[in-house]
Amino acid sequence: MGGTPADDEQVAFPPQALRDYALLADGERGALVGPRGEICWLCAPRWHDDSVFSTLIGGPGLYSVSPSGRFVPGGHYESGSLIWRSRWVTGTGIVECREALAFPGEPGRLVLLRRVLARRSEARVRVLLRPVAGYGTTPLRNPRCEDGVWTARLGASYLRWSGGSGARLSPSGAGDGFVLDLVLDAGERHDLVLELSTAPPQGPPVDASRAWAATERAWADAVPALDNTIADRDARSAYAVLRGMTGSDGGMVAAATTSLPERAEEGRNYDYRYVWIRDQCYAGQAVAAAGAHPLLDDAVRFVTARLHADGPRLAPAYTVDGGAVPDQRELRLPGYPGGYDRVGNHVNQQFQLDSFGEALLLLGAAARRGRLDADGLRAAGIAADVIERRWREPDAGIWELDDRAWTHSRLICAAGLRRMAGVTPDGPRGRRWARTADTLLADTGARALRPDGCWQRAPDDSALDASLLMPPLRGLLPADDPRTRATLRAYRRELTDGCHAYRFRHDDRPLEEAEGAFLLCGFVMALAEHQQGHHVEAHRWFAHNREACGAAGLYAEEYDIAQRQLRGNLPQAFVHALMLEASAVLADDGPR
Repeated sequence: MGGTPADDEQVAFPPQALRDYALLADGERGALVGPRGEICWLCAPRWHDDSVFSTLIGGPGLYSVSPSGRFVPGGHYESGSLIWRSRWVTGTGIVECREALAFPGEPGRLVLLRRVLARRSEARVRVLLRPVAGYGTTPLRNPRCEDGVWTARLGASYLRWSGGSGARLSPSGAGDGFVLDLVLDAGERHDLVLELSTAPPQGPPVDASRAWAATERAWADAVPALDNTIADRDARSAYAVLRGMTGSDGGMVAAATTSLPERAEEGRNYDYRYVWIRDQCYAGQAVAAAGAHPLLDDAVRFVTARLHADGPRLAPAYTVDGGAVPDQRELRLPGYPGGYDRVGNHVNQQFQLDSFGEALLLLGAAARRGRLDADGLRAAGIAADVIERRWREPDAGIWELDDRAWTHSRLICAAGLRRMAGVTPDGPRGRRWARTADTLLADTGARALRPDGCWQRAPDDSALDASLLMPPLRGLLPADDPRTRATLRAYRRELTDGCHAYRFRHDDRPLEEAEGAFLLCGFVMALAEHQQGHHVEAHRWFAHNREACGAAGLYAEEYDIAQRQLRGNLPQAFVHALMLEASAVLADDGPR
């Protein structure tokens, strides 16, 4: 390699197919780990902040632990956790790297644990640590080593690195970094601990063994057994992903990444490192289907706080600490192949009526589980009042398109009102909510029903939409309602291919050419078939979409059926949520 060290890193650690990445997360931030042991994406101090490692999207910044020489990569999560074990079979033996963000995380401080283990024979490993803050604009400053521990400044953060006493500084165009060559005897291990904090580190460096033990205990406490599901190992994995993406304020980010394209060279690149109210409600309802587990309380806590704070001005999305999503802007980076880079999101300018309906569905699910307090009930009143006042207004809808009278938005609000009417202790208010739900359903039925009896996307758009399968699943209409059955039949005929499901038809192109199969919709189809009592079909849909994940069990937003590749940001939380919900619901013997 003849370029600078930063150039060499781009050559040695190029972007990989999304199926090859694993996620490390502690609730406050997340890192993507590639098959060569490269942490190629990490933002700090929290999800929505600037990156310190960004080779995933073409920037500088990398932290790799890789065997020297040839190897075949692999890896797996330790059950019910986001503790990842990278595993490489080399020409002489097996090398592993156990890695995790110390869990649970602190908002202003991350601890990244990496433990290198030599199996069966001597192992030679190279470690590269080159953090660059500000999406690759702010290099490391003032690195120095005292008593075997490196310290430095990184933008506004303080860095401390233990276990790298033998490292040498390696300057490049991207700034200083560290190179460490390890030689481990068979059975030997070596701990590396990276700390990044917003305040100067206090006290001695983190003790690796204690941090590992605390992280193991915390994950064991955080993830329930979920033995009431049909795929408990995968259900626990989905729960662990949702927990890892949920911060201390209860907010769950939609994805760990930004700008991973949904379709190459088509401009559909978005920043999903924020908490969508809708996605948060999906996750809470999925957890409620499995039991009264802590992530249900987290979802209720975040959504309730936002409703109390913002009321009718509830935004579709927030930062993980409840702040405003920044305006969308582009970065001057090459981007993940097929895309370009954006941070921020234009959703901050939208009104999404369905968010209020989803909030009511979440709060109603919590009430059914005995997890809704007076504060949550007041939040439900706020959401219901907004629906009563604003349901006639056009909105951006579930897919965040142009403002229209989207059918799904109105039906899901009616479903939320119905659910809360059934659990509220306030009789008069509950009856008013039920009447409003009836009004929404009647008005929408008069304006957005096709001649063949199925729901259409909007009064002025007779096309089908996967979102129209959701309101019956949320209790608005019974399984045997003619509109429910007609919509499912038409959707199955027009917007599915085998067990691949699509959101809607973009144009005259074949479905798979316009976008990838939408994995959320695949699990919705499993639930819809189950509701109809078609249990074999439901399990077939579930099994097929369950397998549309990467080697680490992570789901992206879409699945390209022609190339068998994941597309879009990773991991996509709402897909894991619907996988968890389907796993719980399909465990029932009868129709739901």
